[in-house]
Amino acid sequence: FLTVHCKLCIIHSKEAKNMSKAKGIKKELSSKQSGELLSILKTRFEKNMNRHKDVNWDKVMAKLEKNNEKLWSLNEMEKTGGEPDVVGYDTKTGEYFFYDCSAESPSGRRSLCYDRAALTARKEYKPKDSAVDVATAIGIELLTEEQYRELQKLGNFDLKTSSWVKTPDEIRKLGGAIFCDRRYNTVFTYHNGAESYYSARGFRGVLKV
Repeated sequence: FLTVHCKLCIIHSKEAKNMSKAKGIKKELSSKQSGELLSILKTRFEKNMNRHKDVNWDKVMAKLEKNNEKLWSLNEMEKTGGEPDVVGYDTKTGEYFFYDCSAESPSGRRSLCYDRAALTARKEYKPKDSAVDVATAIGIELLTEEQYRELQKLGNFDLKTSSWVKTPDEIRKLGGAIFCDRRYNTVFTYHNGAESYYSARGFRGVLKV
Protein backbone atom coordinates (compact mmCIF):
# COMPACT_ATOMS: atom_id res chain seq x y z
CA PHE A 1 0.00 0.00 0.00
CA LEU A 2 1.40 3.38 -0.99
CA THR A 3 1.91 6.11 1.58
CA VAL A 4 2.43 9.48 -0.08
CA HIS A 5 4.81 11.90 1.63
CA CYS A 6 4.80 15.55 0.63
CA LYS A 7 4.83 19.02 2.12
CA LEU A 8 1.22 19.93 2.66
CA CYS A 9 -0.98 22.60 4.07
CA ILE A 10 -2.94 19.60 5.28
CA ILE A 11 -2.14 19.14 8.94
CA HIS A 12 -2.03 15.47 9.83
CA SER A 13 -3.32 14.79 13.32
CA LYS A 14 -2.84 11.74 15.50
CA GLU A 15 -6.41 11.79 16.71
CA ALA A 16 -9.73 13.39 15.85
CA LYS A 17 -9.92 15.82 18.75
CA ASN A 18 -13.32 17.44 18.89
CA MET A 19 -14.02 16.71 15.24
CA SER A 20 -17.68 17.49 15.75
CA LYS A 21 -16.70 21.16 16.08
CA ALA A 22 -16.09 21.06 12.32
CA LYS A 23 -19.83 21.53 11.85
CA GLY A 24 -19.46 25.24 12.44
CA ILE A 25 -16.42 25.94 10.28
CA LYS A 26 -16.20 26.92 6.65
CA LYS A 27 -16.01 23.76 4.57
CA GLU A 28 -13.74 25.05 1.88
CA LEU A 29 -10.10 24.55 0.90
CA SER A 30 -7.71 27.12 -0.51
CA SER A 31 -6.53 26.61 -4.08
CA LYS A 32 -3.16 25.47 -2.73
CA GLN A 33 -4.73 22.92 -0.41
CA SER A 34 -6.99 21.66 -3.20
CA GLY A 35 -4.05 21.21 -5.56
CA GLU A 36 -2.02 19.30 -2.98
CA LEU A 37 -4.92 17.06 -2.05
CA LEU A 38 -5.76 16.28 -5.69
CA SER A 39 -2.11 15.35 -6.25
CA ILE A 40 -2.24 12.88 -3.34
CA LEU A 41 -5.52 11.39 -4.55
CA LYS A 42 -4.29 11.06 -8.13
CA THR A 43 -1.10 9.28 -7.04
CA ARG A 44 -3.05 6.87 -4.83
CA PHE A 45 -5.59 6.30 -7.61
CA GLU A 46 -2.89 5.40 -10.15
CA LYS A 47 -1.04 3.08 -7.74
CA ASN A 48 -4.18 1.09 -6.88
CA MET A 49 -5.95 0.55 -10.18
CA ASN A 50 -7.38 -2.77 -8.96
CA ARG A 51 -9.84 -0.74 -6.87
CA HIS A 52 -11.30 1.09 -9.88
CA LYS A 53 -10.35 -0.65 -13.13
CA ASP A 54 -12.96 1.08 -15.31
CA VAL A 55 -12.76 4.57 -13.80
CA ASN A 56 -11.00 7.50 -15.48
CA TRP A 57 -9.18 9.85 -13.09
CA ASP A 58 -9.74 12.94 -15.25
CA LYS A 59 -13.49 12.49 -14.92
CA VAL A 60 -13.22 12.09 -11.15
CA MET A 61 -11.04 15.18 -10.89
CA ALA A 62 -13.45 17.21 -13.01
CA LYS A 63 -16.24 16.48 -10.53
CA LEU A 64 -14.06 17.23 -7.52
CA GLU A 65 -12.89 20.57 -8.92
CA LYS A 66 -16.52 21.67 -9.14
CA ASN A 67 -17.32 20.74 -5.53
CA ASN A 68 -15.09 22.34 -2.92
CA GLU A 69 -17.15 20.98 -0.04
CA LYS A 70 -16.55 17.40 -1.20
CA LEU A 71 -12.85 18.19 -1.45
CA TRP A 72 -12.99 19.51 2.11
CA SER A 73 -14.52 16.23 3.26
CA LEU A 74 -11.84 14.24 1.46
CA ASN A 75 -9.23 16.44 3.12
CA GLU A 76 -10.71 15.61 6.52
CA MET A 77 -10.64 11.90 5.64
CA GLU A 78 -6.99 12.28 4.67
CA LYS A 79 -6.07 14.31 7.77
CA THR A 80 -7.46 11.66 10.08
CA GLY A 81 -5.58 8.82 8.40
CA GLY A 82 -8.26 7.40 6.13
CA GLU A 83 -6.30 7.46 2.85
CA PRO A 84 -9.48 7.78 0.73
CA ASP A 85 -9.61 6.28 -2.74
CA VAL A 86 -12.21 5.62 -5.44
CA VAL A 87 -13.71 2.14 -5.16
CA GLY A 88 -16.80 2.39 -7.35
CA TYR A 89 -19.10 4.32 -9.65
CA ASP A 90 -22.91 4.43 -9.73
CA THR A 91 -24.05 4.51 -13.34
CA LYS A 92 -27.55 5.61 -12.32
CA THR A 93 -26.57 8.65 -10.25
CA GLY A 94 -23.20 9.38 -11.86
CA GLU A 95 -21.54 9.36 -8.42
CA TYR A 96 -18.08 8.09 -7.54
CA PHE A 97 -17.59 6.35 -4.21
CA PHE A 98 -14.57 7.15 -2.05
CA TYR A 99 -13.87 4.74 0.84
CA ASP A 100 -11.27 4.99 3.58
CA CYS A 101 -8.61 2.60 2.26
CA SER A 102 -5.94 2.85 4.96
CA ALA A 103 -4.43 -0.53 5.86
CA GLU A 104 -5.68 -0.19 9.44
CA SER A 105 -8.71 1.65 10.84
CA PRO A 106 -8.03 5.42 10.44
CA SER A 107 -5.64 6.38 13.24
CA GLY A 108 -7.21 9.78 13.83
CA ARG A 109 -10.69 8.35 14.37
CA ARG A 110 -10.23 5.78 17.12
CA SER A 111 -11.33 5.54 20.75
CA LEU A 112 -14.85 6.60 19.78
CA CYS A 113 -18.12 5.13 20.99
CA TYR A 114 -20.77 4.48 18.34
CA ASP A 115 -23.13 7.49 18.38
CA ARG A 116 -24.35 10.53 20.33
CA ALA A 117 -26.92 8.54 22.31
CA ALA A 118 -24.18 6.19 23.49
CA LEU A 119 -21.90 9.11 24.38
CA THR A 120 -24.66 10.77 26.39
CA ALA A 121 -25.60 7.56 28.16
CA ARG A 122 -22.07 6.87 29.35
CA LYS A 123 -21.78 8.38 32.83
CA GLU A 124 -18.02 8.23 33.35
CA TYR A 125 -14.82 7.77 31.37
CA LYS A 126 -16.51 9.22 28.31
CA PRO A 127 -14.63 9.05 25.00
CA LYS A 128 -13.81 12.30 23.23
CA ASP A 129 -16.54 11.84 20.60
CA SER A 130 -18.66 9.29 18.75
CA ALA A 131 -18.12 7.69 15.36
CA VAL A 132 -21.44 8.85 13.92
CA ASP A 133 -20.91 12.45 15.11
CA VAL A 134 -17.40 12.60 13.63
CA ALA A 135 -18.62 11.17 10.34
CA THR A 136 -21.44 13.72 10.18
CA ALA A 137 -19.06 16.55 11.03
CA ILE A 138 -16.75 15.76 8.13
CA GLY A 139 -19.55 15.02 5.68
CA ILE A 140 -19.26 11.25 5.26
CA GLU A 141 -21.21 8.14 6.30
CA LEU A 142 -20.05 5.00 8.07
CA LEU A 143 -19.60 2.03 5.78
CA THR A 144 -22.37 -0.53 5.99
CA GLU A 145 -21.38 -4.12 6.69
CA GLU A 146 -21.97 -4.88 3.01
CA GLN A 147 -19.72 -2.02 1.89
CA TYR A 148 -17.06 -3.09 4.38
CA ARG A 149 -17.06 -6.60 2.94
CA GLU A 150 -16.83 -5.18 -0.59
CA LEU A 151 -13.78 -3.17 0.48
CA GLN A 152 -12.16 -6.31 1.85
CA LYS A 153 -12.38 -7.88 -1.63
CA LEU A 154 -9.95 -5.19 -2.81
CA GLY A 155 -7.24 -5.93 -0.25
CA ASN A 156 -6.50 -6.93 3.33
CA PHE A 157 -7.68 -4.29 5.79
CA ASP A 158 -7.92 -4.12 9.58
CA LEU A 159 -5.55 -6.99 10.29
CA LYS A 160 -4.64 -5.46 13.66
CA THR A 161 -7.54 -3.08 14.26
CA SER A 162 -11.33 -3.05 13.84
CA SER A 163 -13.89 -0.57 12.52
CA TRP A 164 -17.40 0.41 13.55
CA VAL A 165 -19.88 -0.07 10.69
CA LYS A 166 -23.39 1.29 10.25
CA THR A 167 -25.61 -0.58 12.69
CA PRO A 168 -29.14 -1.73 11.78
CA ASP A 169 -31.85 0.07 13.75
CA GLU A 170 -33.18 -3.13 15.30
CA ILE A 171 -29.77 -3.79 16.89
CA ARG A 172 -29.15 -0.19 17.91
CA LYS A 173 -32.55 0.11 19.63
CA LEU A 174 -31.49 -2.69 21.96
CA GLY A 175 -28.28 -0.88 22.91
CA GLY A 176 -25.85 -2.65 20.59
CA ALA A 177 -23.65 -1.72 17.67
CA ILE A 178 -21.60 -3.75 15.21
CA PHE A 179 -18.00 -3.61 14.02
CA CYS A 180 -15.81 -5.61 11.67
CA ASP A 181 -12.23 -6.70 11.16
CA ARG A 182 -10.15 -9.21 9.24
CA ARG A 183 -8.43 -12.13 10.97
CA TYR A 184 -7.30 -15.54 9.73
CA ASN A 185 -7.99 -14.40 6.16
CA THR A 186 -11.67 -14.03 7.06
CA VAL A 187 -13.85 -10.95 7.56
CA PHE A 188 -15.71 -11.05 10.87
CA THR A 189 -18.66 -9.05 12.15
CA TYR A 190 -19.09 -8.64 15.90
CA HIS A 191 -21.39 -6.86 18.34
CA ASN A 192 -20.62 -4.66 21.31
CA GLY A 193 -22.39 -2.17 23.53
CA ALA A 194 -22.64 1.12 21.63
CA GLU A 195 -21.07 2.93 24.60
CA SER A 196 -17.82 0.95 24.30
CA TYR A 197 -14.66 2.37 22.79
CA TYR A 198 -11.16 1.05 22.19
CA SER A 199 -7.83 2.46 21.06
CA ALA A 200 -7.68 -0.11 18.26
CA ARG A 201 -11.19 0.57 16.93
CA GLY A 202 -12.09 3.42 14.62
CA PHE A 203 -14.47 3.64 11.69
CA ARG A 204 -14.30 3.70 7.93
CA GLY A 205 -16.45 6.04 5.88
CA VAL A 206 -17.78 6.59 2.39
CA LEU A 207 -18.09 9.83 0.45
CA LYS A 208 -20.20 10.05 -2.69
CA VAL A 209 -19.03 12.59 -5.28
